[in-house]
Amino acid sequence: MSDTVNSLADIGDIASGAETSAPVQQPAPLREQQLDKQGRAYATGRRKNAIARVWVKPGTGKIVVNGRDQTVYFARPTLRLVINQPFGVAGRDGQYDVVATVVGGGLSGQAGAVKHGIAQALTRYEPALRSVVKSAGFLTRDSRVVERKKYGKAKARRSFQFSKR
Repeated sequence: MSDTVNSLADIGDIASGAETSAPVQQPAPLREQQLDKQGRAYATGRRKNAIARVWVKPGTGKIVVNGRDQTVYFARPTLRLVINQPFGVAGRDGQYDVVATVVGGGLSGQAGAVKHGIAQALTRYEPALRSVVKSAGFLTRDSRVVERKKYGKAKARRSFQFSKR
């Protein structure tokens, strides 16, 4: 393509796009769906000392944790509410079945780990939901853990009680 325009015919050629070398901007490609042989999305969730392995597949909304139903394993309603948050934000309540195995930590940390795993697996099954789940903060691993006990201290920071006599 020449840099100079000599006649009106050259302008017509440029306008019609005979020699266009301008790059066409395409939208950023979505991430690919990551599924295993059974058609499930897998992810690992972590919170405190708990680690959850989570599999998500289309279904009726049944959540099984360590071979037990969520109502049995997480008896407190607040913990069940925590687990179902990613589905509520994404607008997918009752559309996916979840199978999770959790080890380590207490019940609260395990619920947070399952929530993190569900959010990760949901974005691997439906990559279009990533921005919604990420903006809610469910893809970020909560890095807060218990501070270790130090030598010469009663706990992590508490000193031993002072005795004058």
